Amino acid sequence: MLRVTSLNVNGLRSAFRKGLYPWMQEHGADIICLQEVKAHEADLDRELTHPEPYEGHFHFAQRKGYSGVGLYVRQNPQSVFTGLGMPFFDDEGRIITARWQNLTVISAYLPSGSSGDERQAVKMQCLDTFAPWLESLMKNHRETGHEFIICGDWNIAHKEIDLKNWRGNRKNSGFLPEERQWLTKVFDEIGFVDVFRALEPGEDQFTWWSNRGQAWAKNVGWRIDYQIATPGVAQKARHVEIYKAQRFSDHAPLSIDYDITL
Repeated sequence: MLRVTSLNVNGLRSAFRKGLYPWMQEHGADIICLQEVKAHEADLDRELTHPEPYEGHFHFAQRKGYSGVGLYVRQNPQSVFTGLGMPFFDDEGRIITARWQNLTVISAYLPSGSSGDERQAVKMQCLDTFAPWLESLMKNHRETGHEFIICGDWNIAHKEIDLKNWRGNRKNSGFLPEERQWLTKVFDEIGFVDVFRALEPGEDQFTWWSNRGQAWAKNVGWRIDYQIATPGVAQKARHVEIYKAQRFSDHAPLSIDYDITL
């Protein structure tokens, strides 16, 4: 069984101070996909870059203390590469890809548009360029049988069930019709599977809570963190969990067990 975890840490050093490492050791994930590490390599000591028994791989943003993604892996992949060859993704440290013989796992941090219209326009442009890349992965899967799991904070709640106050957020970034339609295209046209929803159809399943008010205490959240997979590996998912017993950031770890080996 392969356990894959995705977590927006909202600062890797902060998450470790809040107890992330002991949880990682107990939880036993084989691959941990990180988003928003908010650090440069010089900021991280070996306990953060290679916490036993993991090897760490990172894609840092050019801007200090901003964005950035990473992977902790128990079994080193055949190759690791960063970025998409697109300045927006690459300069902001938003994509890292690890490839094994039969599986590729990607940590992806898609932008938020909540700071204003200008950033929302950037977000939509990002989605427009990201979709063809997803199509290329699906084409590779269909031609070769190679499987893909894409983890990350995508800053979009797909359906009404995926956020508590959906009526009040229909005009807000993260739940705009055009964003939701884009995600529907990823599933219904490109062919990726929302693995969590394939196994868990229930309500009140969220991965992010605002720090304002009593959002966490009242479970007024959004499901904006995903594991999106090609159909073959998606069918081998056996168990899903959003871990909420401890808080390491404003997001919760999303873990899925797949009946496969690397």
